[in-house]
Amino acid sequence: MSMTSTNDDVVALAQRLLACPSITPATGAVFDELESMLVPLGFTVDRFTAGKAPDGPVENLLAWRTTGAGPHFAFAGHLDVVPPGAGWNSDPFSPDIRGDLLYGRGAVDMKGAIAAFVAALADLPDDLPGTISLIITGDEEGPATYGTLALMERMATRALRPDLCLVGEPTSSHRLGDVMKIGRRGSVNMWISVAGSQGHVAYPHLADNPIPALVRILTAVEAEILDEGTEWFQPSNIEITDIEVGNPAHNVIPGKATARISIRFNDRHSGASLIDRITALAAPEGGTVEARISGESFLTAPGILSDIVGASIRDVTGVEAELSTTGGTSDARFLSRLCPVVEFGLNNATMHKLDEAVAVQDLRDLQRIYAQIVDRALRLS
Repeated sequence: MSMTSTNDDVVALAQRLLACPSITPATGAVFDELESMLVPLGFTVDRFTAGKAPDGPVENLLAWRTTGAGPHFAFAGHLDVVPPGAGWNSDPFSPDIRGDLLYGRGAVDMKGAIAAFVAALADLPDDLPGTISLIITGDEEGPATYGTLALMERMATRALRPDLCLVGEPTSSHRLGDVMKIGRRGSVNMWISVAGSQGHVAYPHLADNPIPALVRILTAVEAEILDEGTEWFQPSNIEITDIEVGNPAHNVIPGKATARISIRFNDRHSGASLIDRITALAAPEGGTVEARISGESFLTAPGILSDIVGASIRDVTGVEAELSTTGGTSDARFLSRLCPVVEFGLNNATMHKLDEAVAVQDLRDLQRIYAQIVDRALRLS
């Protein structure tokens, strides 16, 4: 299907974004397209690159428009996508409408939502006071070190701080509008290492095998029950995700053994407290722990923002949205430091899969929902 260039047709806008290959970290053409959509709508656009290797550089886009004194509503998202993989029925970066679906990598995660928000801007009253901003990174699917965090720093230098923020991640499960995210669990990865002394297996008294000590540590880790869950969060869980010895010889006692664990945790814990907890289990066996906190848990308690999002979903689709904190991490974990944050977007059934696709009608309905959300948010006194 041929693409048009109108700035209020959500399908055309989505096609323009989908046609730009933007495997994480995204750069260049896809940002050009978004900027060309926003400038005619009166937005000031600030594009910048942040960071150095190995996690950078990363391209980001911050855009804002102020039409008078009033609240500041922000929309956050990402233009980068995961690699498409082999086996698509069409070119993943040549948007293709077949039947009622628009196919392309990023259709639901999350170029479709960005297109819906841009298209929604055309539905707003011209005299609606307040500030609207877009916080768009090219590295949400990657390390996320120099993406939204760098955007937040940039916002601070421009005295831009939203009152409410919507993240356009694909949260819907079975039909558009059935789920919104009001929080997410935190994430921390840890590497547990035990040093031994290499030697011949026939002379164990001259060596020190680190594997039994590592196994004892992992047994203790596996026995840990972090919590039973909370009102809004499922129980925290620890998963052993890798064990590495790297010993190619059958007659050599290895000199080192390492394991990796991943913990998804609710608001009963912090990344630092969990690192201390695992370190305490490893230390008696001579184990050491290195860790990387991907993000802390957050919760936007039910209130003004979730009410606005829920009412807008209900008005357009008739669906009563479930308030959820399930799933993986998102950049909302960073933005929650600034203001209340809710995530809401398209159906997530095909995200990261072959033949990722969005229902054309869902794009149009999401445009209407987003327009109502912004309208309601900017009318708050």
